[in-house]
Amino acid sequence: MIGYLDLLLRLVIWFLLTADLSVANIIIGVAVAFLLPRRYIRASALKDWLRVLGEIIVAIPQAYWEALEIMFRPHTREDIVMEKVKQQRTPGLIFLDIFLITFTPKTIVLKYHEDGWYEVHRVLRRNKR
Repeated sequence: MIGYLDLLLRLVIWFLLTADLSVANIIIGVAVAFLLPRRYIRASALKDWLRVLGEIIVAIPQAYWEALEIMFRPHTREDIVMEKVKQQRTPGLIFLDIFLITFTPKTIVLKYHEDGWYEVHRVLRRNKR
């Protein structure tokens, strides 16, 4: 099951990058999805995939809210924080985590550190004193 999700993620990324749904591009996309190297995935990864996909669905209204908030309430502070990667994440789940963090307007992943950290840039509202 996870293999299918991994292939589906690769195809979705391919179609987003190429913006072409022609027969030739679909064949090339399927070939690229199968030719990219894969790793062994543990059985509990399906639950992680479903959890991340649920978080992405929740992030859509959050992204709209944050966009409106930035437009109407100034955010003048910036901060760079390190966030720990959840344990035993597959490369596909790490990609989805980075996508989820970057999807909302107030945060963006600047760098993924191989030792298990994301470097995240945030914009914040100034504290009133």
